[in-house]
Amino acid sequence: MGITKSGSSNIRKITKVGKSSLAVTLPIDFARKLGWRERQKVVVKLEGTKIIIKDWKLKKYDR
Repeated sequence: MGITKSGSSNIRKITKVGKSSLAVTLPIDFARKLGWRERQKVVVKLEGTKIIIKDWKLKKYDR
């Protein structure tokens, strides 16, 4: 994704996926720095007006 008119390549649009989901793409350099891969599980959490996305870790009691 190129630089937008506002000057930031980190501004993204929300896209509709299917009937009841929305998606936002992540900058590839973010994913590379975090070591994230396609189809990797992540945890999405709402904290006030922010969305937090964290790597999902399998816990002993989740097996």
